[in-house]
Amino acid sequence: MNATEPTPATDVPADTPETLATPTDAPPRPQQPRNPLHGVTLESMVKALADHFGWEGLGQQIPVRCFQVDPSVGSSLKFLRKTPWAREKVESLYLFMLREQKRSAAHGR
Repeated sequence: MNATEPTPATDVPADTPETLATPTDAPPRPQQPRNPLHGVTLESMVKALADHFGWEGLGQQIPVRCFQVDPSVGSSLKFLRKTPWAREKVESLYLFMLREQKRSAAHGR
């Protein structure tokens, strides 16, 4: 074939069901009933930690500038999404907070 000849047509039209991927074709996500972080967004973790510890306490627990200097949820999310080690610390502190809240509720009954 040279560049002036038309390319041959394929046997399957481009808009047939075989060529169109739909979201229902994706395999279902596995359930994670024992994972306390499953379905929890980073934003909700940061908000919960800031409510529980306050920004100053959060900055003491995890000493990073986004929690210590002019802290906000937005700036924290921007930093944490780019910094895996800091995100891991936030997730770990969030799990610690959940355990402490669960213990407090169990002892308070």
